[in-house]
Amino acid sequence: MNNDIIVAVLVSFGISAILCPLVIPYLRRLKFGQQVREDGPKEHLKKSGTPTMGGVMFLGGIIATSLLYVKDYPEIAPILFVTVGFGIIGFLDDYLKIIKKQSEGLTPIQKLVGQFIITGIFCYYCMSNPNIGTEIIIPFMNGKTIDIGWFFIPLCFVTVLGTDNGVNFSDGLDGLCSSITVMVATFFTVVALGSDSNIAPICAAVVGGLMGFLLFNVYPAKVFMGDTGSLALGGFVAATACVLKMPLFILIIGFIYLVEVVSVIIQVGYFKSTGGKRFFKMAPIHHHFELCGWSETRVVAVFSIITALLCLVAYLAI
Repeated sequence: MNNDIIVAVLVSFGISAILCPLVIPYLRRLKFGQQVREDGPKEHLKKSGTPTMGGVMFLGGIIATSLLYVKDYPEIAPILFVTVGFGIIGFLDDYLKIIKKQSEGLTPIQKLVGQFIITGIFCYYCMSNPNIGTEIIIPFMNGKTIDIGWFFIPLCFVTVLGTDNGVNFSDGLDGLCSSITVMVATFFTVVALGSDSNIAPICAAVVGGLMGFLLFNVYPAKVFMGDTGSLALGGFVAATACVLKMPLFILIIGFIYLVEVVSVIIQVGYFKSTGGKRFFKMAPIHHHFELCGWSETRVVAVFSIITALLCLVAYLAI
């Protein structure tokens, strides 16, 4: 098993690292560039036109590596299904944004319908699989599990859709979403190795794929992952947590994702209730810290360190 994990990391890293320099020039020629918000930090205006949809590169590594192991580790199939399914929704969204030359691709309803269908299929699989079922692990209770029965359905939907939006909102700075999710995927890899879940290869593939992508996504980014990547990663994080019976642990390891979502909810709610006032300088919250004077690299470093520490806390909480 340990050798399989090492190989999975290396293969996925290699594919991602090789694809990036090959695909980035192609994206430039197609003019698949990022549309930057004009009301955002002024430093971000120079990023306009940077190639997006880079998620296809680390997704390529994840998919190829997972297919190498799916025969011996069939348990990775549902996680791969959600990851790729959400990635396809993100790809369509990115593609339409580029074609229309605007900030919105798929409508919110179209996205939600696609996400609901994928989540529904995944939820049914979990409930019908005796190795997963409707049990969840309670943090800080020495591994105690409880069977929540039919309540698993709303919990599954909230976990998948909430996490996916949180990961999507965290994709706003060079290397931020990638760095945070590498930590989360590493945590899942360690937990999977210590359990009988047999999903460690896909977790390791995500770690390797993102490390290869980070070579080109750290500041100053040569490519952005786009919704293709962020929605796929959100699907991966949520699906893996559910398969490991750890949806509650996302509140710990995915704290940054949660804060990103909550900051947007607070900002929108406060804006509407006060007739145009802002609670934060800008939401999601990583932009607030930027406008407070933090450099982009500092925000990424601090958020990544927080995630790494919380992953250690989550490990103690199992």
